[in-house]
Amino acid sequence: MTASSSRVRWFGLVFISLGVALIIVDSTIVNVAIPAIVDDLGISSTQVQWVQEAYTLVFAALLLLFGSLADKFGRRRMMLLGIILFTIASVMAGLAPSGDLLILARLIQGVGGAMVLPTTLSLINATFRGRERGIAFAVWGSTIGGMVAVGPLLGGWLTTAFSWRWAFGINVPLGIIIFIGVLLTVAESREPTYGKIDYLGAVLSVLVFGPLVFGLIEGRTYGWWLTDTPMEIGGFTWPFDLSPVPIAFAISLLALVGFITWELHRKRTGKSVLLEFSLFRISSFRNGNIAAMLISLGEFGIILTLPLWLQFVLGFDALQTGFLLLSLAIGSFMASGFAGATSGKISPVTIVRVGLVAEIIGVASVGLIIGPDAVWGWLIPALFVYGFGVGLATAQLTGVILQDVPVEMSGQGSGTQSTARQVGSALGVAILGTILFTSTAGILTSSLQEQNLPADQIDQVVSAVVDSAGGAIAGLEANPQTADIADAAKTAFSDGTRLSAFAATGFLVIGLIATFSLGGAHKTREQQDAEASTEAEANLLSKDNELS
Repeated sequence: MTASSSRVRWFGLVFISLGVALIIVDSTIVNVAIPAIVDDLGISSTQVQWVQEAYTLVFAALLLLFGSLADKFGRRRMMLLGIILFTIASVMAGLAPSGDLLILARLIQGVGGAMVLPTTLSLINATFRGRERGIAFAVWGSTIGGMVAVGPLLGGWLTTAFSWRWAFGINVPLGIIIFIGVLLTVAESREPTYGKIDYLGAVLSVLVFGPLVFGLIEGRTYGWWLTDTPMEIGGFTWPFDLSPVPIAFAISLLALVGFITWELHRKRTGKSVLLEFSLFRISSFRNGNIAAMLISLGEFGIILTLPLWLQFVLGFDALQTGFLLLSLAIGSFMASGFAGATSGKISPVTIVRVGLVAEIIGVASVGLIIGPDAVWGWLIPALFVYGFGVGLATAQLTGVILQDVPVEMSGQGSGTQSTARQVGSALGVAILGTILFTSTAGILTSSLQEQNLPADQIDQVVSAVVDSAGGAIAGLEANPQTADIADAAKTAFSDGTRLSAFAATGFLVIGLIATFSLGGAHKTREQQDAEASTEAEANLLSKDNELS
């Protein structure tokens, strides 16, 4: 390979990483802009969750499909189409006149993101080999970790200096730059022997994830079992006493059974499948995906809840919130240097575990610090430690999952591991958001009952605080007659945020435990080279003995 072609590959990695940055930053850039969106569009707390979840949900549901389509029709082509769709949807989001249209634009963004993410991984898997592949994965993973925090900073600056709409508008010039860069520096890669696309499997996979996340988000609104508030869509009103939430869970479960059955049937008949179950015979792939999903349950949910608390309880503006979260990004970027320095000296699984321990310490510390009168400066070291852990765990776990996957199955492999992460992230945001708003409602209700407020007034205040995702607290505080109520609301919202942080910590602990299923199979490069050398010497000795 010439030096020129080698340089082009590394330039290609830069634009691939920028593509990852674009879609990951959009999953976090909105968080600090949510309070401004609430004020401007008047969206409810349920819509707040859906602005975040609409993107993540569609993202997760379509990763498997687009991973397979990329293998068949071309990975670079799929990435470029995804960038185009994502950019168009960003324009729609920036111009959205209502919460419902903003959610629709976020859904379309999720489609574009799902076209990009698995193709970035499979392009890296197909382009780089050996130690270079490890470096490329480290760059890819560190980009994700860093963008989780750079997103809030960028969103905070754009929202404060201009408008929340520019948090989406910034994607347009970035999308153009990435499109041109990928077109010029990334070689096309595909699997020419790939069979027909499994469209029924794709539909079933969407039915697995969609209703599940819907139920987790809407359970507190419509009722977990019996209908509390009738669901209304257009002119249709839910007519049954049984809530739509358990029905959504049942659809998800049935779709999962149907998906597994259908995929196994196609495999037996020699047809191409959306999810290649033979990949799960690879222990690193199987156990790594389980760990990745559990870890993602706890990793990113706190980035939804923390900005709301910082702005509505402590009174931060969007830019101040972004600067505070910058400590997370700094920690993540520093982790990439640590991972590079220890490459070949410490096994990737060990680095993943070290990263998870750092994440657990960081998030637990955030939970301990949170309070209505918290000293925010203590959040900086806590978020730095958390970000350092994210940077370590994200990059190395990706390498562990994909290192034994054959190149011709890299699209499915990367799509599967990305799906595991995004499903975990979607569930984490849904669960932690539900914990935040449900616990806030319960704690605030109890507190106001102790103040002997009338039941009607309690219901009105609790609904206002929860439905506005905390945005109503400022109005209560500005009125001297409701100052005590505002203090109770701040305390309740702080307690809810703290509980969500501790829940995230619990998920990360489970994820850490899950990594022990990876065992010690992934040795350092020096150990692998030594064993290969020993094996080669043994083979030569065996041949010498046969000749003699």
